[in-house]
Amino acid sequence: MKPMRLLSLLLWSGALACAGDLSTAKTVYVLSMYRGMDQYLANRLTNDHLLQVVTDPKKADVIITDHIGDAFEQQMDTIFPPPEPAKTETKPAEETTGNSMFGPAMNKLTNPATSSSFGRSKGTVFLVDAKSREILWSVYAPPKSTTGKDLDRTANDIVSRLKHDLNKK
Repeated sequence: MKPMRLLSLLLWSGALACAGDLSTAKTVYVLSMYRGMDQYLANRLTNDHLLQVVTDPKKADVIITDHIGDAFEQQMDTIFPPPEPAKTETKPAEETTGNSMFGPAMNKLTNPATSSSFGRSKGTVFLVDAKSREILWSVYAPPKSTTGKDLDRTANDIVSRLKHDLNKK
């Protein structure tokens, strides 16, 4: 095997090893969803014994949601608060002249996460790793209507697809 091909193969396999692993998911917390889809999904997941549905999000390996973006990140920060930064001793600021290149930034860029266009989408479901917040799996399966029968049928389709993908190895 040529050295470049071997190097490329090693780099590619390393990238795959770093990706979130769907097979490690054992417990799931289902966030509230549009039109109560969370209840139908929890029912189907429980009946199919695919993942253990938990009512305490801190016990979950993965989270199922129908939205990502700012609102999702805020929910995750509420559930899993980020660690507080270590307190460091602050030294008094040295006086600087107005033309110092280390003065306050004048042209600050906004955080792209705060201007996200992601929102609640009717039909897309995401499986998110609770610790890394990586999206491990997603599916687009909009219900035909908002009747209980159609929501249950859609939840069944979603769980069947997830079961299929979990059994792939």
